[in-house]
Amino acid sequence: MTGAAMGLGYAAAESLASKGADLTLVDYNAEALDKAKADLKSKYPESRFLTVTADVSVEDQVKNYVDETVKEFGKVDGLYNNAGIEGKQASLVDYDIEVFKKVIDINLLGVYYGMKYIIPELQKNGGGRIVNVASVGGIRGVANQTAYVATKHAVAGMTKNAALEYGKYNILTNAIAPGAILTPMVAEAFKQVNPTDPKAAEAEYASRNPTRKLGDPKDVGNLVAYLLSEENGYVSGQVIAIDGGESNMYGNP
Repeated sequence: MTGAAMGLGYAAAESLASKGADLTLVDYNAEALDKAKADLKSKYPESRFLTVTADVSVEDQVKNYVDETVKEFGKVDGLYNNAGIEGKQASLVDYDIEVFKKVIDINLLGVYYGMKYIIPELQKNGGGRIVNVASVGGIRGVANQTAYVATKHAVAGMTKNAALEYGKYNILTNAIAPGAILTPMVAEAFKQVNPTDPKAAEAEYASRNPTRKLGDPKDVGNLVAYLLSEENGYVSGQVIAIDGGESNMYGNP
């Protein structure tokens, strides 16, 4: 799993490890990755954890984390394609093109590279499961986040295509579409929205949700664990929102 050192990656790792899974933890931040491994190992000593430092926007590094996983565990059963960045808050015409390209490289190409190198391994093993991380920004617009929304819509589309092309090999591919789950990345977004009082921005955003709260990373981790498991025998090609129902609303409540 990519982006495993914190946030939605760590939450999914914890949920999977609690069920006895052996995991490859991938992140660009080696220090945070080592801490995540130590924390998980202390909680789930029966599971095995391999760490690989990688930038998912670099194809060779993606291939390497797949190769290292096969070398360590003998096979690959699934992929949680989680690594991503928001980019910046800016209107479409004012968006910095270099930041735009970086968001594409990580959020879109990183997901593509992961599937490109995982799918052949899954085919060798008679199937497997893939979960890509889209966003509610992959099923609707989000003002001032053009690059992020564009890449997450693309992830949703790639997910549907992978499900169509590889379902016959028992490879089920889905995407999750988290809303405002209180992760470090979301907290940073609130700082951009309201630098002087990010907690006020958080409270204002939560007030628009039908549940009147933000999501817990554990909610995402538990769903990911199910979609990656053999218990999921027929869910494929779906983009599943985890947002307290907010994406069903038209306008503000």
